[in-house]
Amino acid sequence: MEHNTCFHCGLDATSSNIIFNDKLFCCNGCKTVYEILSENDLSCYYDLQQAPGATPKEVEGKYNFLDNEKIIEQLLEFNSDDTQIVTLYIPHIHCSSCIWVLENLNKLNTSISTSTVNFGKKTVRVTFQPETLTLKDLVLLLSRIGYEPFISLDDYSVGKKQVNRSLIYKLGIAGFAFGNVMFLSFPEYFEVGEFWLEQFKPLFRWLMFAFSVPVVFYSAQDYFISAYKGLKSNILNIDVPIALGVVVLFLRSTVEIMFDWGSGFFDSLTGLVFFLLLGKFFQQKTYSFLSFERDYKSYFPIGITKILENGTEESIQVYDIKKGDRLLIRNEELIPVDCILIKGNARMDYSFVTGESKTVSKQSGDKLFAGGKQLDGSIEVDVLKSVEQSYLTQLWSNDVFKKDKALAFTNITNNISKHFTLAILSIAVLATAFWLVADSSKALNVFTSVLIIACPCAIALAAPFTLGNILRILGKKKFYLKNASVIEQLSKINTIIFDKTGTITANKETRIDYQGLHLSHEEETLLKSTLRGSNHPLSRSLYQILNQNDILTLDDYTEHLGQGIEAKYKNQNIKVGSASFVGHYTETATLNTSVHISTNDTYKGKFTFYNAYRKGLSKLFNKLKNEYDLAILSGDNSGEKENLTKLLPSKTKLIFNQKPEDKLEYIKHHQTEGAKVLMVGDGLNDAGALAQSDVGIAISENVNVFSPACDAILDASKFNQLHNYIRVSKSAIKIIKWSFLLSFIYNCIGLYFAVTGQLAPVVAAILMPLSSVSIVFFTTIATNLIGRKLK
Repeated sequence: MEHNTCFHCGLDATSSNIIFNDKLFCCNGCKTVYEILSENDLSCYYDLQQAPGATPKEVEGKYNFLDNEKIIEQLLEFNSDDTQIVTLYIPHIHCSSCIWVLENLNKLNTSISTSTVNFGKKTVRVTFQPETLTLKDLVLLLSRIGYEPFISLDDYSVGKKQVNRSLIYKLGIAGFAFGNVMFLSFPEYFEVGEFWLEQFKPLFRWLMFAFSVPVVFYSAQDYFISAYKGLKSNILNIDVPIALGVVVLFLRSTVEIMFDWGSGFFDSLTGLVFFLLLGKFFQQKTYSFLSFERDYKSYFPIGITKILENGTEESIQVYDIKKGDRLLIRNEELIPVDCILIKGNARMDYSFVTGESKTVSKQSGDKLFAGGKQLDGSIEVDVLKSVEQSYLTQLWSNDVFKKDKALAFTNITNNISKHFTLAILSIAVLATAFWLVADSSKALNVFTSVLIIACPCAIALAAPFTLGNILRILGKKKFYLKNASVIEQLSKINTIIFDKTGTITANKETRIDYQGLHLSHEEETLLKSTLRGSNHPLSRSLYQILNQNDILTLDDYTEHLGQGIEAKYKNQNIKVGSASFVGHYTETATLNTSVHISTNDTYKGKFTFYNAYRKGLSKLFNKLKNEYDLAILSGDNSGEKENLTKLLPSKTKLIFNQKPEDKLEYIKHHQTEGAKVLMVGDGLNDAGALAQSDVGIAISENVNVFSPACDAILDASKFNQLHNYIRVSKSAIKIIKWSFLLSFIYNCIGLYFAVTGQLAPVVAAILMPLSSVSIVFFTTIATNLIGRKLK
């Protein structure tokens, strides 16, 4: 960097005379940013890129509107006494150093807990403590370090929806220049003499040079920036050979016209950049279409209980929720919308949103935010606004819950690209060296053609397009995966473990009988109110068959996972659960699952459940038995063992009386022996097991209890299709490998013609995006054919 430029932003600082630590700055803003970064041990920010910052603008008074509570409420994504979350659109995000400094905001201000950058959308999601840092202070801090947010109060989402049109502009300039350069090259092509030779040859050549300059320095700049950053980080990315080819073509062509050695290769140069950008534009458009198509998580098969005006309850899908609706939120249930607490005791766990499991108590009239989980019985709320599907998606995919179960398949692609680039550079150098000796006139063409024809874009495209389309297809078939890496993990499993109750049993078809003492009206009402607050499959089944009664607001409610529920209303206590939990130790072994009742420490009786298993269960297990080790882990007693033995294949392991922690340990033990485990559970009691497994699938019967621990949600009606879904994941990996093979064959053929000097750079530039298109076409057709086979 020159001595008269600003150390922070790179602008001219000749007349500023602002020097700090022997470094020159163009203004006090840049100097302040440097001081902030230095004081907080963040000066290595400048090692990532020279002059990476932006000149801080004068913002004093500009954000006074952020003192208005109503405006703050509109902008905040989450707002509680000790935590606020906001997502800000930062137009200036442009490189790795931007990401680095914005994700280290907690070092600049300790009131900031976390900050996560979405580079594609140019947003940063910041979690901070409002007691010590206001939203206005946060915005001013970002502005001071050169990352002023864009905030539109009319429609805040406008900033987030802005489209980056720079690729379109670069493509337009490259296309315009390419057309004109080709036109100016016609006399050279047709070897027109006389008038052309004497009068206009130098002019046309310099015009071609003039048209090429903006193409190289503007249209192709992304390739140079990417290659530079890669090399600076000791990474050989896919843009290195492209940037090298562009530089060589431009320098060689400029030298030729300067010394009148020839007309250069400006037509090939502009054509190369144009076709590269055209391929990039096509890829971007196609992938954004796929991304839109696979916004499957907006339609989770998750329901909520709506309380109608006549007091009856109705289960509706979350995206049917409207402002003004009254909802029933059960224990362990997620609140899908912002709402007002009307009835009941709310103890909210906002770990879905903040990543911290600290609970907060709320009173009637308090506002509750989407993403909170109720932990203290049932509550009733009034809806403030309809559900935002993208917000539910964000909750499920929150970085806080990401677990490195395995390397994503894209990482494998990147590794292939790295070795590929190294090999191509070696081939280009060796081929050029050979032709410099054999025929120096062909050396440059060979060098550039090799670099262009062998671009590994097709390899890089294979995985995202295949996995993206598979995600979309499975989503339409009601199998919802958290991300693309789950497909690869699903293809590798060799062991499948099922929970019993609510997973292989169909709750809606279960028959229930009561044996015991008569329950008084008050006891039955208390039982109904207690069961109403639970999301356990047995509780939900039992709740449905009891007579409608007035619902009480319980004074106390506690749910013990894997054991039962206890509740209190005035002077009445009730326990619902296992025999030992309610204090009934004389219970003899039964052949069926039972739920026992005791009130005021007096045993009343039991409800016996006669399980109805899901349709196609036996057929599904028989399909799975040849490829996978199968096991059922149940928290119930072994009463169902005889029925399951008849129903399932002989090799299926049946293990009963398992607590949630026992299931987790069972999975962990088998993983240490090399097993790749798929766990299928109900998402509530099985959260630990789902998280421990290589892939965790939660079965959903329109219940809003999905967990961040699961990797996929399977609609209960599609349970018998599980084997087909696993088979699709394996087919997806095969498609990617076939795509790699096709790309390899294409590159081998192209390299043969390039190395032997038979391929012009402009032809290579046309063929390269065509290879990318062919890969996209192949993966799309192949994945759609697989999708058609699914029922």
